[in-house]
Amino acid sequence: MGCIGRGLYDSLHHTKAWASGLGMKRSFLLYVAATAACVALAVATADARPRREAPISPKTTKEIVDFDGDYARGTIVIKTNEKRLYYTLGDGRAVRYWIAVGQPRFQWSGDLWVSRKAANPGWNPTPRMRRDNPRLPKYVAPGPHNPLGVRAMYLGWSEYRIHGTNAPHSIGNATSSGCFRMHNADAVDLFERVHLGAPVHVLQ
Repeated sequence: MGCIGRGLYDSLHHTKAWASGLGMKRSFLLYVAATAACVALAVATADARPRREAPISPKTTKEIVDFDGDYARGTIVIKTNEKRLYYTLGDGRAVRYWIAVGQPRFQWSGDLWVSRKAANPGWNPTPRMRRDNPRLPKYVAPGPHNPLGVRAMYLGWSEYRIHGTNAPHSIGNATSSGCFRMHNADAVDLFERVHLGAPVHVLQ
């Protein structure tokens, strides 16, 4: 009798015992109304519960290290051969993260900038990726199955991104189609630090 309550049920039971005609109908309608109110309350409570985002693993490779190079504070420098990304802090220091880089045939170098930032991004495989693998979906919604993980930073007008991952075992390897993967906790950390327009230098 949970939501309706034992007292209301007993009252209805006794009412049915002596009621007849119109009295019986009123008791039945009261019972139906109480049940409907119970269901409505349960639905409203369920809708009010906050929806959970995909959990962020605490795994991080973040380190503050010495860094040589004539780069302004707030610059991203990616060293493909090292499989490391550096975010410069100035005064010869940088935040260093382990990353996954492109497979050898997809590796590239050059200078771009952070053109867009997205939290919990959806994933649209590029036309090139879908030509290489026609089984890829056209779109993957945000969540634990999204290859971009929980954060994405888009580079210039290119198809490349720095992003989280749903495959943390790939970090430290050359496995992507040209993008740069990070542990989700590292992607969140970099996302909070970097600003739109920040220069990005990709080195071999």
